[in-house]
Amino acid sequence: MKSENKITDQAHWEEYWGNFQYDKIPDKVVFKKFMSQLISGKSFIEIGGFPGQISAYFYNHGIQDVTLLDFHLNNDTVRNFERINSLPLNSIKCIHTDFFNFKSERKYDVVFSSGFIEHFEDTVDVISRHVDLLSEDGQLLILIPNFLGLNGTIQRRFDRQNLDAHNLKSMEIPYLEYIMDRFNLSDLTVEYIGKPMLWLEPKPENKNKRKWIKMLSYIVKSFPFKSKFLSPFIAIYARK
Repeated sequence: MKSENKITDQAHWEEYWGNFQYDKIPDKVVFKKFMSQLISGKSFIEIGGFPGQISAYFYNHGIQDVTLLDFHLNNDTVRNFERINSLPLNSIKCIHTDFFNFKSERKYDVVFSSGFIEHFEDTVDVISRHVDLLSEDGQLLILIPNFLGLNGTIQRRFDRQNLDAHNLKSMEIPYLEYIMDRFNLSDLTVEYIGKPMLWLEPKPENKNKRKWIKMLSYIVKSFPFKSKFLSPFIAIYARK
């Protein structure tokens, strides 16, 4: 049963991760422009990031104190992910809980989430909970897929179920700026990032459609313009 705030439930994520391949730490990340600032931190928490690919990425880039928090989390899978990628055992600390039930005295130098806040109705509340975890000099980076442009049209046409699992209001930059202004943070940016890219989730029913969507994605990459229509992600960056 979904709570009033949640758009997705446990069954949604069990199906999602059942179709997803997650054995590699990414070589490239869409938020590379922020890394020079972020790696100055000594502690990192990733919200909703099972199985820990980005946590591992930050570990490999010098932040040795990394924590993964998710309500869909299998500890054995995370340990196997560490083994496959030659990370020391227990490099990624795991907190298996619902983020909205999470209470912590500890604060973190980097608070990160990607593809998380848009799965909830109350965007103000979920961002506020991220901000509450920032240390005295903490940095916040939130990534949100942009489904208000071409990629949203693709989702609406070919995977409406996936589109309906997202709060499209949370993808409006003016709305996000309005929310962020209340927190009195420094160096705030809310912007489109990433080269144009289109995708469908790796569900069995999307197998044939994903082939030509991938071809179309190669074509739109020829138009490397940041815009609501083409950019694949929105980034929120701020410093306490």
